Amino acid sequence: MSTTTRHRIRAALGGFVAAAAGLGLGELVAALAGGTSPVVGVGTQLIDLAPGPAKDWAVKNLGTADKPILVGGVLVAVAVFALVAGAIGASRPRLAVGLTVCLGLLAILAAATGRTLAASPLTRLLPAVVTLIIATGGMILILRYLGRSPSQAPAGPAGEVQGFDRRRFLATAMSLGVAGGAGLLGSRLVPGGVDQATRMGVKIPAPGSPARALPAGVTADVAGVSRFMTPNKSFYRVDTLLTVPKVDPRNWELRIHGMVDRELRLSLADLLDRRLVERDITLTCVSNEVGGPYVGNARWIGVPIAEILREAGVRDGADAVKSTSVDGLTIGTPLKALTDGRDAILAVAMNGEPLPFEHGFPVRMVVPGLYGYVSATKWIVDFEVTRFADFSAYWTDRGWSVEAPIKTASRIDVPKGFATIKAGPAVAAGVAWAQRRGISKVEVQVDDGPWQAARLAAEDSIDTWRQWTFRWDAKPGNHKLTVRATDRDGQLQTADRAAPRPNGSSGLHNTIVMVE
Repeated sequence: MSTTTRHRIRAALGGFVAAAAGLGLGELVAALAGGTSPVVGVGTQLIDLAPGPAKDWAVKNLGTADKPILVGGVLVAVAVFALVAGAIGASRPRLAVGLTVCLGLLAILAAATGRTLAASPLTRLLPAVVTLIIATGGMILILRYLGRSPSQAPAGPAGEVQGFDRRRFLATAMSLGVAGGAGLLGSRLVPGGVDQATRMGVKIPAPGSPARALPAGVTADVAGVSRFMTPNKSFYRVDTLLTVPKVDPRNWELRIHGMVDRELRLSLADLLDRRLVERDITLTCVSNEVGGPYVGNARWIGVPIAEILREAGVRDGADAVKSTSVDGLTIGTPLKALTDGRDAILAVAMNGEPLPFEHGFPVRMVVPGLYGYVSATKWIVDFEVTRFADFSAYWTDRGWSVEAPIKTASRIDVPKGFATIKAGPAVAAGVAWAQRRGISKVEVQVDDGPWQAARLAAEDSIDTWRQWTFRWDAKPGNHKLTVRATDRDGQLQTADRAAPRPNGSSGLHNTIVMVE
């Protein structure tokens, strides 16, 4: 290996450890100060700046793995950039330092302009500033002890670059590497926000209006069909945050303002002192593809939003509520959906326990009949009564519809796609939903045969999904099963295929089964 090649490799590795030290210590400062992680800050900006089709592709193809993949991608990009900058520094040290500064400024810009959980401008920017200082200082030291490029100075007597201080170079590189690793490890050991004990310590009073007991026969007795009540750990999560907020319930406050007669500020204790209702409600994400997994049913406890709005006094002309999450994400909800008698609530509990962190602890919105991006604000902190003409929300700015009632849909859970079953009596089962309308009929088609009625399980309410079963005589060969539902208004689920954007997918779910 030539002297020049060795020189560049050392420089590249030096650039890498300098950047690693900056990032690691920046992450530690973010954890200690409650600031914006440099990696998360850049990642969140990438989410916000990504074109709509890119977001749709990630949700469809990556599911819940999209966030760790994005973080990994940011780290790989930083590593490659640092290696290249270091290699450049072997012959052009000033340019390498300049590139490192640019990388640090990018982190500062992301922290300064992006959505964040940081409480103040100082904690928002401090981690990125530390990253810039450590990475730049580390690069300067690495290049100083590396010596001059072979093209700029003759090699020393042992074939080494003139001015190369091996001892100091190795000591600096090792120190930077250890600092980066220790910072990263330390950031993972620092408790982030409140813990599970604090969450579970929130005592949810018995609801004044409890949910009715589930009717007999509400669950289809078929192995593999979705559970009627989706466990919290299995409930879908689709949001834009790379880290889950852990809001201290003792400091949480909701501000209700805007086109109201009286501005209200409610603590969690204030909410829990109000009349609580308990309701079974199925939620659906607008990103759900036909037959997709982003739908779930849960039992929620919360305060009716209509009662709070009546207390605040909504002024004439208002037609919307702009709700804001702790990270600054905004959602626009039609005012009529919060006051027309449906069970729109500020939820504090899910399936018998305080809201899980990932589902909006301590308080979130739950509004039956609307896709989540216009109704289901998690970690809510602000509630402004306004007009759609006076604002635009996060998702509508990105091409999604302003109003988004949930479409009638159905899904085959059993058998799974390309499952192999035995010939003879067979069963298919699944779920169907049409929140605010309810399901009156589900039909199944085998291949191109006639539509045949499935057996419906008992209905809990029009706001929950409904399970169904279909028994058929399976003949040997490959068969296609297709399902469709009809709502209680008599409207048949459309067969027209549509992508989730801009207001929810449509089409009929089908599955292929092999019979032997």
